[in-house]
Amino acid sequence: MKDFNAANEIQDLQYFGEFGGVNPSISDSSTYTFLSAKTMFDTFEGNAEGCYLYSRHSSPMNLYLAQALAKLENTAAANVTASGMGAITTVLLQLCKSGDHIISSRTIYGGTYAFLKNFLPPFQIETSFVDINNFEAIEQAIGPKTKVIYCESVSNPLLEVADLRKLGTICKKYNLKLVVDNTFSPLSISPALFGADIVIHSLTKFINGSSDTVGGVYCGTQDFIDATKNVNSGACMLLGPTMDSLRSASILKNLRTLHIRVKQHSHNAHYLAERFEQDGLKVSYPGLASHRHHELLKNMMHSEYGFGGILTLDAGTTEKANELMELMQTENLGYLAVSLGFYKTLFSCSGSSTSSEIPEEERLSMGISDGLIRFSIGLDHDIDRTYQRMKACMIKTGVLITR
Repeated sequence: MKDFNAANEIQDLQYFGEFGGVNPSISDSSTYTFLSAKTMFDTFEGNAEGCYLYSRHSSPMNLYLAQALAKLENTAAANVTASGMGAITTVLLQLCKSGDHIISSRTIYGGTYAFLKNFLPPFQIETSFVDINNFEAIEQAIGPKTKVIYCESVSNPLLEVADLRKLGTICKKYNLKLVVDNTFSPLSISPALFGADIVIHSLTKFINGSSDTVGGVYCGTQDFIDATKNVNSGACMLLGPTMDSLRSASILKNLRTLHIRVKQHSHNAHYLAERFEQDGLKVSYPGLASHRHHELLKNMMHSEYGFGGILTLDAGTTEKANELMELMQTENLGYLAVSLGFYKTLFSCSGSSTSSEIPEEERLSMGISDGLIRFSIGLDHDIDRTYQRMKACMIKTGVLITR
């Protein structure tokens, strides 16, 4: 995967402010004026390029950010939303109607799981949850009403890696849409290159990177993006998960440093994972040769961006996990908080936080144990110092037993 230049293409995009500013001007308006009634009508019908009607339809800053994110994911177009869940729900409700069927990876973000498992069935949209790398089971689950295969490129929180090449081949064979949430691996993985039809991100996480903004995006063909914004039948238009222009401006500025941040997040996470494994801790990280999907990810990723900034560590019990996280927060090694992609390390016990929507029996069968801690590793300059201090916390709490 050598021929990848999304970071350069994003850097090369030029948007000038109306007064020549190096940042594009923010249109702080919810509605826009017209010099003629006909232009307003044409804009409402989607036939007046460059004109804006109402910010739920589109706004200049949202379009600037969407164009940059389409470049990031090698798609023709994109649309930004007010949250990652806003992007996920828009895409699935656009693709699926009453009576349709979705096949989903069983290990996904808890909010997505709850949407598929609990919210959609009353609308007669059913989901089969499968091991996303069990291709025989996937093909057996496909029926006449199946419309979508949904997965995360690197799953939350178990860090399972989806074989996007094989999934793309299956989708082409059965005329299905492959929808991939790429939140954990921006720049590292480009799902569209392997056959993904739609790529989703929670912009809240790595892409924004400063934990001050909630946002989402879905990237795909121009026809699909236009369909979601249709005034009569578009899921995004009618559900209204609109991103605010000020938020878009903030994310667009942070996007410019994504390539630098992703490399540092990956470097630090890889360093810690190797040390923790050497210490005998039960750690999972796709960059480790011991990870069962290590070779798969190596064959899909853009190597310069590394294996990502997320690792998990099993502390054994919820009590031990909580004790360790509280001590690390006291020692200023990070924050006991959900989300990821921040400059400081964030850690949370997945079973009682971001995966709590999943029933306990199902959660445990997936491998999300009570003591599983998800770490979003920060941008620490001296990562060996961080490791030594984390190790001391693990010894003090009994998570790591030294001999």
